[in-house]
Amino acid sequence: MDPQPDPTAPIVPTTPSALPAELCDMLHDALTPDAPDPVADQRLKRRLLQTLAREATASHLTVPPGDEGWRAFAPGIQMKLLHRDGLTAAYLLRMAAGATIPPHRHPQDEECVVLEGQLRIGGLQVPCGGFHLARRGALHESVQAPAGALIYLRGALPDEAQLI
Repeated sequence: MDPQPDPTAPIVPTTPSALPAELCDMLHDALTPDAPDPVADQRLKRRLLQTLAREATASHLTVPPGDEGWRAFAPGIQMKLLHRDGLTAAYLLRMAAGATIPPHRHPQDEECVVLEGQLRIGGLQVPCGGFHLARRGALHESVQAPAGALIYLRGALPDEAQLI
């Protein structure tokens, strides 16, 4: 297979040209593409990425806020499953004032973010906006919401048998 010619290489005529060499060089320079405009490049890139993102959005998952999907979990506690992928789940717990989750262990790390209210985990206070990581296998002290709380959790889904 013949190699592809280099489009930027000067044209060397194999037969005598009817045009002067200087004019051939000027024509060659005029036909050489200019360097891309960086502003136009960015605009094209942005439009391409927007188009790709619109097509990908259908594969995303959005769970709207509201009262749909909540179910009883334990006395004074409701759970809303947001997403489940194998043994890992993302869910919300809404805890009424004074609600308590007894001590327990997790089969995998569990991440918790307090969205509203405050939690007391044993002697630890976790305020609104606070993050708590419960390590896999470690005993998790009781979790209390003295004034109520809304928390986001990601980890193992609580055992279905524990649901009320």
